[in-house]
Amino acid sequence: MDFLVIGGDAAGMSAASRAKRNKPDLNVTVLERSTDVSYSACGMPYNIADPAREIDDLVVRHAKVFRENQNINVLTGHCAETIDPADRTVSGVSSEGKAFKLPYDKLLIATGASPIIPDIPGTDLPGVMALKFLEDGRKIKGFLNHVKKVVIIGMGYIALEMCEALRSRNIDVDMVKPRPVFLPWMEQNMAQVVREEIQSHGVRLYPGHSVERIEKSAGGLKVVCPELTLEGDMVLLAIGVTPNSALAAEAGLKTGVKKAIATDNRLCTSDKNIFAAGDCADALHLVTGQKTWIPLALRANRAGWAVADNVCGRDVQLQGIVGTAVFKVFDFEVARAGLNAEEAAAAGFEPAEVMIRTSSRAHAHPGASKIWVYMTGDKKSGRLLGVQMVGREGAAHRINAPAVALHSEMTVEQFAQSDLAYAPPFGPVWDPLLTAANQLLKKM
Repeated sequence: MDFLVIGGDAAGMSAASRAKRNKPDLNVTVLERSTDVSYSACGMPYNIADPAREIDDLVVRHAKVFRENQNINVLTGHCAETIDPADRTVSGVSSEGKAFKLPYDKLLIATGASPIIPDIPGTDLPGVMALKFLEDGRKIKGFLNHVKKVVIIGMGYIALEMCEALRSRNIDVDMVKPRPVFLPWMEQNMAQVVREEIQSHGVRLYPGHSVERIEKSAGGLKVVCPELTLEGDMVLLAIGVTPNSALAAEAGLKTGVKKAIATDNRLCTSDKNIFAAGDCADALHLVTGQKTWIPLALRANRAGWAVADNVCGRDVQLQGIVGTAVFKVFDFEVARAGLNAEEAAAAGFEPAEVMIRTSSRAHAHPGASKIWVYMTGDKKSGRLLGVQMVGREGAAHRINAPAVALHSEMTVEQFAQSDLAYAPPFGPVWDPLLTAANQLLKKM
């Protein structure tokens, strides 16, 4: 049987490797348009922060290793252009300009996502860049050797991680975005804490300014807004990503939320012989019960495994996601799982919410700092709906407890009775999560 994979990063290579382990005699071919496979894209901002490290340190396994050790036919520099579901073939062109046409019995589309490039003049100028693929990381890291100031368009996860990376290299940073609210998904008192942390490191924030164009200037580049002009040696476009689903849509496959490829819980698309996994595909949100698109590294790897198992004859069904995410902003950990009150109301819940500020460690224990917890629950069912956390310590791993609770559809009352660990160096007797749950119960 021919198992063909389009895309050679997290979902694609996870599927290819597991399929080969499941069935060593399976003919597995991977088409990857770039020269890189199996790398840690999430690690790029931290690698860029350190001039002494090579960007290729992020490669988990080179294509050559997959070919020689696992007998997987990894074809780098091969861009898939069309899928013919009736003929069960994929056609495209190599980086050398040679056309190819490959058959498949089962196909996985793992084409990931691409940076959103705003429709404004100047995005094609030298020094205007985006960060998504390893080659982007190479270009940015090489370019920064001659940069003293960067203007970042956007204030999302990648933008905030990159502003820290740039400041660690003593590069001045201005950040601008059209929407006026900083971190709009976050409880706004907590968002203000994050904002003040960023500004304390010399980053200038300009929310609420629409970018009209990017131009060349005497000193490099300038970002022009109606009431503001920002200049820098480089402009980083970081306003988000969009699923690479055009190939699937052109083949007649169904797409759904945010144009992500629609899949069932076996990762099968509207064609029984074609699967989709990773950042190009949708997922079921276990809190809302509705389809969503939240690009997550763990989901991509897990989905790749599930596709491989299903291709090899096992019946593997994925449960879904709750949107658990965490990122670092200078000395702060920022984490979330589930829904905020606005999202909960839109999903049909009757939300109650609470935000508390408490200590990350036991009273008077050395090194304690403030930690903020936001929690929301449903007044009708009592169900826990979501948690957000911000702090200098204790937020990143603590968020895993409410994530498990959300997967298990626990009520706030049940979560408040959870037997969470206690020791003075790690938290108060009443863990911040338990304190928030108890306070939320009073509002419910």
